[in-house]
Amino acid sequence: MKAIGFKQSLPIQEKDSFILFDIEKPQPKGFDLLVKVQANSVNPVDFKIRQSTAKDEILDSPKIIGWDAVGIVEAVGDKTSRFKVGDAVYYAGDITRSGSNAEFQLVDERIVGHKPNNLSIAEAAAMPLTSLTAYEAIFDRIKINPEKDQGKSILILAGAGGVGSIAIQLAKKLANLTVIATASRPNSIAWCKDLGADYVVNHHHLKEELEKIGHAQVHYILDFVDLEGYWETAADIIKPQGHIVSITESSKPLDLNIMKSKSVTFSWELMYTRSMYTTDDMERQHEILNHVAELLTNGTIKSTLSTTLQGFTVANLKKAHELQESSASIGKTVILF
Repeated sequence: MKAIGFKQSLPIQEKDSFILFDIEKPQPKGFDLLVKVQANSVNPVDFKIRQSTAKDEILDSPKIIGWDAVGIVEAVGDKTSRFKVGDAVYYAGDITRSGSNAEFQLVDERIVGHKPNNLSIAEAAAMPLTSLTAYEAIFDRIKINPEKDQGKSILILAGAGGVGSIAIQLAKKLANLTVIATASRPNSIAWCKDLGADYVVNHHHLKEELEKIGHAQVHYILDFVDLEGYWETAADIIKPQGHIVSITESSKPLDLNIMKSKSVTFSWELMYTRSMYTTDDMERQHEILNHVAELLTNGTIKSTLSTTLQGFTVANLKKAHELQESSASIGKTVILF
């Protein structure tokens, strides 16, 4: 089968930052599905891993990354029970395994969902990783109760990004929260409003902007952009007994003491935790993806696809990575095979 990978962590503009090569098609065992990939999408984790995996070495064989995917089940392992050959599926994969930048991929069925019926292949490929991340942050980390917590305020940092785009919709349509998103460019502001944000504020003047809209403090904060940069501001604007969830990292230890008097809860969210550690609730991702598929099918939420690239090529993969690295992309970029 054809695959695209890298042997060195090179700038994306370099000729060999990605290379096309042939590799033997894998065979499923246990809970694995063998999926013929029809499309995938690119997330920040893709370029971060490409930039860091082989900085000081040349790998013996190319590393295949890529996690979001849509495809058709071609074969199943001997322990599978949730899918059959011919099923259309979507998933975000497992960071410890070979990725979706290949014609075929093995993926554990417990982290796979049925593709939303009414979405195109590209529209569905945009959704898995960001949906899982946003859903887990809101409902598994903060544990929002849509009835009890209705109307409470949630601040979404980087509202127009991939995760922010689905978090806005889930927080508004499913969690019944008052949604405040950050964005600064006219197109990203319009994007957030179209997805359902009650307010869109400029992150360059966050505290002042929140005061202007009458939400000087908020119940919840979802950080999808820069935990370290927002840490002191977050401590200031979070309400007593509030909850902060972050998917980003800090280059230095963070001072949790500044939130002690408010009894603030802080949680990390990493979508890969369940598959990395084969947790007892690993199947939760199968359930989340199927629920998201229902929400997409009935129109409660919509795909965050913004850019489609035709063809599984090195050039298109490079273009998708360049878009992500620019920090100016809105929504999701999908590559159709």
